[in-house]
Amino acid sequence: MSRDTTAGAEIGDTAGMRPAPLFAAVAAITALTTLTRPSVAHADVFKLFVEAEGGGVFGKRLSGDAANASAGFFEKAPHGAYGGAIGAHFLFFDAVIQHHQFTNGSRLATWTQFGAGMRFEVDIGTQTKEDKKAGKGSYAEISANLFFGIGTGQQVDPPLSNDEITDKGFLVEGKLGFGKHLGKVLDIGVLFPVSWGYFIKNGGGAVANDLSTHYQSVQGEALLVLRGNIRLF
Repeated sequence: MSRDTTAGAEIGDTAGMRPAPLFAAVAAITALTTLTRPSVAHADVFKLFVEAEGGGVFGKRLSGDAANASAGFFEKAPHGAYGGAIGAHFLFFDAVIQHHQFTNGSRLATWTQFGAGMRFEVDIGTQTKEDKKAGKGSYAEISANLFFGIGTGQQVDPPLSNDEITDKGFLVEGKLGFGKHLGKVLDIGVLFPVSWGYFIKNGGGAVANDLSTHYQSVQGEALLVLRGNIRLF
């Protein structure tokens, strides 16, 4: 990815953008799930989890300097995605660290984000007493999170330095997923995260208070997920 720092959004460009439609979609899906399934959403009291993820990514820049069409990190990133996440889940609250790499086989970019929010899970389908005891069964999940993330236009050369970072951003993310509990420890499923973000180009002399380096975009992924759970209580 080119480290072009000329992209940005004027204050007038950003005034109309709000993450409210994302929250409205999350609320609508939650209400629909509740109406169509009598089972009550549940949560473990406290657990740790780790995920392996793979799939595809897309993005669309919504605002920014019209003279720089290459500013959108997710819009210009390769479409193949793989990576993972680790986190902790307490009742309905999540804290998550996620790292994804995007590639087309010849080019690679990375995105790492840190955030917290809420996650709800609802059992779907019919489960026997034996399935419930073994921790098996199908489920649907929905979550909403706030993230801070950093992106690079190339493979990271540890330790990560500021000159490797091409983009920084704050994101509001909603996520819908479906899957199957293979037991009390392992889940497999699909996730569809969609987010709105406010981003700032980094590097090449860019400074955060220069609005010409700012832009907004929406992005989403379709992911196959293998999740391991450690339920503490």
